[in-house]
Amino acid sequence: MENINSEPIVEVLKFYPIKVLSIKNNSYKGKKGVWFIETSSGLKVLKKISNSEATFKFILSAINYLISNGVNIPPVNKTNDGAEYVKYNGICFVLSDAVDGNAPDYNNPKELIAIVEGLANFHKASIGFKVLEETKPKNHLGTWIEEYNYQLEDMNKFYKEELTKTQNNEIGKLVKNDFPYFYERGHRAIEGLKTGEYAAWVSKITASGGLCHQDFASGNLIMTSSKFYILDTDSLTLEIPARDIRKLLNKILKKYGSWDIDLVTKILNYYQSKNPLTKDQWQVVKYDLMFPHLFLGAMNKFYYQRDKEWSIESYTKKIKDMYSFEKTIDPLLNNFNMIIEKVAQN
Repeated sequence: MENINSEPIVEVLKFYPIKVLSIKNNSYKGKKGVWFIETSSGLKVLKKISNSEATFKFILSAINYLISNGVNIPPVNKTNDGAEYVKYNGICFVLSDAVDGNAPDYNNPKELIAIVEGLANFHKASIGFKVLEETKPKNHLGTWIEEYNYQLEDMNKFYKEELTKTQNNEIGKLVKNDFPYFYERGHRAIEGLKTGEYAAWVSKITASGGLCHQDFASGNLIMTSSKFYILDTDSLTLEIPARDIRKLLNKILKKYGSWDIDLVTKILNYYQSKNPLTKDQWQVVKYDLMFPHLFLGAMNKFYYQRDKEWSIESYTKKIKDMYSFEKTIDPLLNNFNMIIEKVAQN
């Protein structure tokens, strides 16, 4: 395993026309890391990139395109030779300006509007983006049906294992009793995605160009007195906007503990005001919300023990929380078509 102390941070920083005053690690996971660099010209952020160089070039080209269309992303610092990154021992490092501000609050009405409109503006600004030949894009276009089927059946095998046990722990009992509900809901979502709206949207974005952030959440956003900045662009991918919309709705509504029809309606209207979607496109958002991403994700973490440091109590709480939250979405799904009718008129 790589050691943080072995990282060539000092050597990498020598490629930049800056005077380094101090270096402080912010996060480190071996293949990627983040350091705060205090310089005579202000605070900088140095990132170790886990992507391949070709994929990182794709991300940089996407960032440059978004910035050219008015999206505020912290600017990349150029090296002494005018390059956008440093490649050291086969690993890419990039230096950006740090932004002084605060993460927006989902519970603050004005800041919630800024978040949702910021996502809509991000998607709108990405239209027309073209992949450069020398880059390797991340691409989720058209993959949902196959991916979602795999996720359902992968967790279905653990459900079947629980059925064969004479005794189940607390998680096993919950899965044994309630997985059929999520399994059926997941298949309804997949069948909905097969009806044509999803394929049409994918075809449109494939032809016109478009990007998703994949983690457009409060923690990756900064509000200053005059601007709204988007951070953590390492996962930019070719994709329809529905992916980001679904993830953001999950993030926001989880904070409230349950799905609220009035709040979701407001959020959809905020988005629609900046980047209008058709009724068919909102229908795709509905199918993606219908698929039990959060519950299946919690199951996956437990059965594959993806968080080694977690106790059984931590896993149990996570699965129970996702179970309880997911179960509150049915009234929203039942009324979603009515919501779409109102939102699409705006």
